[in-house]
Amino acid sequence: MRRWSVKGKVTSFDIAHMAGVSQPTVSRALRDSPLVNAETRKRVKAIAAQLNYKVDKNASNLRTQHAGTLALLLFEDTTADDSQINPFFHAMLASITRACGARGFDLLVSFQQMSRDWHADYEDSKKADGLILLGYGDYEAYRQKLDRLVAQGTHFVRWGAVQAGQPGVSIGSDNLSGGELATRHLIAQGHSRIAFLGDASPHYPEFEARHRGYARAMRAAGLSASKRLRVDALSSEAEGHAAATQLLDRGEAFDAIFAASDLIALGAMQALSERGLHVPEDVAVAGFDDIPMARLAQPALTTVQQDTRGAGEVLVGSLIELIAGRTAESRTLPTRLAVRRSCGASGGE
Repeated sequence: MRRWSVKGKVTSFDIAHMAGVSQPTVSRALRDSPLVNAETRKRVKAIAAQLNYKVDKNASNLRTQHAGTLALLLFEDTTADDSQINPFFHAMLASITRACGARGFDLLVSFQQMSRDWHADYEDSKKADGLILLGYGDYEAYRQKLDRLVAQGTHFVRWGAVQAGQPGVSIGSDNLSGGELATRHLIAQGHSRIAFLGDASPHYPEFEARHRGYARAMRAAGLSASKRLRVDALSSEAEGHAAATQLLDRGEAFDAIFAASDLIALGAMQALSERGLHVPEDVAVAGFDDIPMARLAQPALTTVQQDTRGAGEVLVGSLIELIAGRTAESRTLPTRLAVRRSCGASGGE
């Protein structure tokens, strides 16, 4: 084996250079972290032993002390225009910030891309006592990283669908009941050919639950939830516009749309307008989230409201319980329907 030597005090950065890895990888390897493969751990430890390198226990202990800070990791797809960040996240951020302040904690906000190793980076930085995860894109890929957080003992809670057997603590809305609530309202207005726009698959479990609620309401009314009236879409106006355009091009008759998010609904309303169709006279539309733009739409959008204020309080409270060494349970928060003019109901906002 090659003999290494360093003038002066040896640091983990010296070992990283010699081993051909990053400094965080050296830290993980010396702690036997499963995030580093066995061969790399062996190489790093051999170099550290040869140089008589010792971990600075004072610095290590400092990292284990409480920072009095919680970190909010907000995951969002990269766009050319920052205004495209989902407006629902803005309301959640405000709620979480208020809840942290009320509990005497600072909040560190970090925008992340799902492709990065954010789950590994946190283990070394210890800038915060625990994590709140908001937004995630494809849940199937995201879940693997949640499993890693559990394995490394990270304190975290997440906003999202509450499902049996999922890793960690999840706080989310009652998406199934919300979907059922919106669809039952559209049916009560006399609509029977109701389309669903949103990717209702295991990759997007919140949309999937909203679709189940929609389908349950349709069945209860003796109506068919036709596959021809379903178009996949992610949560953006562009996706909603494309989905509604695809629906119109199919030539299937429909008299209402339930969109899995407000952004999808707003994009769909634009597509309907471009085809000369009026909301709600020709097609009624309902969404989900109650973002600020829903009230400002023309006509104002009927939508399922999520309890963002309550969500912030429960997320922060649950995380603090975990940090204190106590247990916290996943919870589902109730939703309510905000009735406005887009569904054609009289007396709406």
